[in-house]
Amino acid sequence: MAGSAPLLRLDNADIGHGRRVLLARLSLTLNAGERVALLGQSGAGKSTLLAALRSRLAGDVAWCPQSHGLVPQLAVYHNVYMGRLERHSALANLWNLVRPERRAWTEIAALCDELGLDGLLKRPVAQLSGGQRQRVAIARALYQQRRIFLGDEPVASVDPHQALRLLALIDARHATSVVALHQRELALTHFDRVWGLRDGRLELDAPTRELNLADLDRLYPAADAPPHCTADAPHPAADARRRAEAGDA
Repeated sequence: MAGSAPLLRLDNADIGHGRRVLLARLSLTLNAGERVALLGQSGAGKSTLLAALRSRLAGDVAWCPQSHGLVPQLAVYHNVYMGRLERHSALANLWNLVRPERRAWTEIAALCDELGLDGLLKRPVAQLSGGQRQRVAIARALYQQRRIFLGDEPVASVDPHQALRLLALIDARHATSVVALHQRELALTHFDRVWGLRDGRLELDAPTRELNLADLDRLYPAADAPPHCTADAPHPAADARRRAEAGDA
């Protein structure tokens, strides 16, 4: 990674939708081989930033959206196959709906086996659980076979063990990734760098080896102490518990 040109650099960029700026004067760099955790409370602009990265990196990106972007009526196989629709003719894609292409079926079946979706290739996505749909969306992104993985909370609907397993599968196929999530411990243990958004700006941009949970807590206003709570004035809830234990309440 050292000495190579960055994959992407933003320098005082205004990021948003149309004329509405949500992230002002944003500066950051994405280097090849980095695994970046994107943190921030809901509405902080994570999806907006990912959309901007996706637009700038274009054909290099395997994309896994927060809404999954699946077609409920279609089977798991067809939803995963959509990751490569643009590589085939319209006629070939239409024929694949009726008679799945043998090579694609074999490849997608192997990928789904790794993701714990074995035996579900013919099942409509509408009949799957939330966690299973999440894994189908990841499978479709992996099937794209692009250099960079961008994921908008791709492990939000699975348990911690499953999250680690899915991230390991993503890492095995993509040396570079930017993943939005809310699991702070996972950000510190699995990723190389954290980008943290708060109040419309990049509040944090640092290697995970230099961070701890307290650093990440500052990205979430709810974790802040009320203005009147200082070192000399304990938090009201803590003070109430202390008095109750002493028999004063």
